[in-house]
Parts: sequence; C-alpha cells; structure tokens
Amino acid sequence: MRASTATALADARARTHAVIGPIPESDLRAQHSPLMSPLVWDLAHIAHYEELWLIRALGAGAPTDPRFDDIYDAFKHPRAERPDLDLLGVADAHSFAAAVRDRVLAAVGTGTADRRVDPLVTELIADDLVYGMVVRHEHQHIETMLGTLQLMSEGGPVAAGDGPGATTLVPGMHGETLVPAGPFVMGTDTDLWAYDNERPAHSVDLPAFFIDTTPATNAEYAEFVDAGGYDDPRHWHPVGWKWRQEAALVAPQFWSRTASGWTRRRFGRVEPLPPHEPVQHICWYEADAYARASGKRLPSEAEWEKAASWDPADGIGAKHARPWGGSTGDPPSAALWGSTARWGPDDVGAYPDGASPVGALDMLGGVWEWTASDFGPYPGFRSFPYREYSEVFFGPEYKVLRGGSWATDPLAVSTTFRNWDYPIRRQIFSGVRCARDA
Repeated sequence: MRASTATALADARARTHAVIGPIPESDLRAQHSPLMSPLVWDLAHIAHYEELWLIRALGAGAPTDPRFDDIYDAFKHPRAERPDLDLLGVADAHSFAAAVRDRVLAAVGTGTADRRVDPLVTELIADDLVYGMVVRHEHQHIETMLGTLQLMSEGGPVAAGDGPGATTLVPGMHGETLVPAGPFVMGTDTDLWAYDNERPAHSVDLPAFFIDTTPATNAEYAEFVDAGGYDDPRHWHPVGWKWRQEAALVAPQFWSRTASGWTRRRFGRVEPLPPHEPVQHICWYEADAYARASGKRLPSEAEWEKAASWDPADGIGAKHARPWGGSTGDPPSAALWGSTARWGPDDVGAYPDGASPVGALDMLGGVWEWTASDFGPYPGFRSFPYREYSEVFFGPEYKVLRGGSWATDPLAVSTTFRNWDYPIRRQIFSGVRCARDA
C-alpha cells in the first residue's frame, strides 16, 4: 500500500468521525427512515467491508466474528429490517472499526496482506485497486449517512454550517452550451480506481446537442412548481404521474410554502430557500417533468459524459477525469465540492475555473444529476471483483445519475463515475440539468 493510499484511508475515517461524532447515541441507533439504515449499522458495515477486502481477501487474517457476515452484508437484509438485527452498540462499532484498521496497517507493515498467490488477489493489489475500493466505499457510506441525517425529524440535533457558500458568478445565469456531433471515448481503462461498470472504454458517436450550462436552480424549479407543474399531467411520464398522485407530491422533498415564500428544511433547521443553489432532493420523475415543462429533456448519460469530459480540440481520444482536465489534487476553487462545515452546495456558476472544454459548469460536486439512461453494462463489461457491486442492479428499474454532489468526496467521483437509483428516490442529493437536440 502506497503512503498516499494510507493517507486516503485515514482521511476517510476522519470524515466519518466528523459526520457522526456530534450525533447522540440514541440517534445513531435509531432508524430515521425505512429507506435508510441506522447510522450504527453503517459504521460497522464500513469496518466489516474493510476487514473482508483488506484482511480476509488478501489472506491477512480471520474474521472478527463470523456473525458479521450476515448482519453487515448489505444484500442479505433490506434496510427496513436492519434495526431488528443483533447490531453492535455505538462504542463497540467504533472499537470494531478501529481494531480492523489496526489489523490492516499491521498486515501491510509486515507484507502479510500480499502473500497469497491468487489471480483475483494479484489483480486486486495491482495499483492499490483494493485499497481504493475500500476508500471509495467509506466515502460513499458517508454520503449515505449524510442523507440519513437530512431525513432526521425537524428540530433534530444536526445543524448545518452557517452562512452562504460561494456566490453565483452571474446571478440568474442559465444558458446552454453546444456539444458538437461526433465520436468520443466513454468510460475508462486508465483510472486505476474505476469500478467495473465504468469499464471498458469504448467509442460512442453522438449527434450534436445542447446541454444547460448549469443545473437548474431552486428559483428556476420554484417557477415550475408555482406555474402548476405538479398538477399538469402533460409534463409527466405516465408512471411518474401516477406515483406523484399516490405520493401527493407538490414540491421537492423538504420544501414548504409559507406566506412569505418557499422554505426548506436542511439538517434539522428551516431556512428560506436559497434561490441560486441547485435544486436538490428531486426524483427522476420530477426531473423529467421539469425538463419537459422547459421544452427540453434529460441528457443521456453518454451526452452527460461527453459534455463533462471530452475536449473537441484534442479529438476523439481526449478524456478528462475532471472537466477542467485536472486530477484528485486539484485546488478547491476548481469545483463545487462542499464540506461538512457548510453541508450544502454552492451557487451555480460559482466556479468558472471548473468549466469543461465545451463550457459546461458545475459538472462535478454540486448535485447528482439524473440522466435519461437506464443502468446497464458497457460493451465488453466484466464483473469485478464481485457481481453485487454493479451487475445485479443492471436493468430498466434503475436510472443513472452523474456528477456527484457536495456530499461526495473528490476521491469517490469522476466524469466516468456512474451512480444509479430508483426513479422515485428523493432523499439523495439529486438535481437536474436539461438538454435538447441541436
């Protein structure tokens, strides 16, 4: 394991502690929504996953407790069932996580973790892939835990940071950028920590299209709501319209209408709706309805990736892991990644240095952006290192999201990273960017 990877593991754990450290034990043990696990389950699951891949899979030791293979396996128990399992208490979960990390570092120090001769292990340890997988896994669960905290009841103990984030470059800006026709390379063969569903790299030929320069703002989405967008079935996918009626949706999750305008609940505190922040907590059906009402559509994930990563000046092979051409060591001024100090996105357009080569802004780190695409494999896909990460989710029931959110650590997302969820999910930090044919 490289020194930089050890630092990444430590940073992920520090971020975990920063997020859940202020939370009372009773709230760590409680289930705040059937859509989410108790936070103490997430903590122990992070540790179990690390033990599974950095100790057991690499031949560096035995399981701490065989029962954990059942309790903390994300595929054996739906989230709604997890409060009824024999979960570790908060102190024991912290101790388990610390003990696993000590074992990992000790195994690396002695070389124990790399001794087995096994094709899977050989591929896993190449370029620190297995360590990157564990780092990303913890960061992904941190974002999930932030989603759980947002779902805590009003008046809960979590308070988001005070004050606005970076302000918009030009208030009210919301233009389009043209993405020329032609092929580009989708996916990656060069990102050493990329997941199996991002591979292999392959050429995709697209006609020209326009994509919005930024994601939709709260103010723009409020115009859609105020114009009766939730009451007009013409804007909605038929299945989405049926679900909107059944769920009695009238606005994005956590929004409320008051005599003085819209407010939102953010981490237990009600505040006026910030007009220039990207809209959050909308599902795919809401995003699709907004795009239709705007006379546009959702981009396909191929269109999204081309707009985010392709440089027309360098031809088909030009590919950027970051829209601005940088890497994970970029200065923070280049993107929108927020922090747990503020716990929210900055205004759209606040970081012009983060523009993609075609001029699209905020493509990473503001809000997850729904695409029109179902989640499926790329041509030549190979499941690695386990089917349950990607393959079992392939199908039309899941829609792809791109770009990461303010809650996504920079190590856990790139222009090729693919997220997915059910089209009715709203608790995630998701928004919308529209596109249209040229």
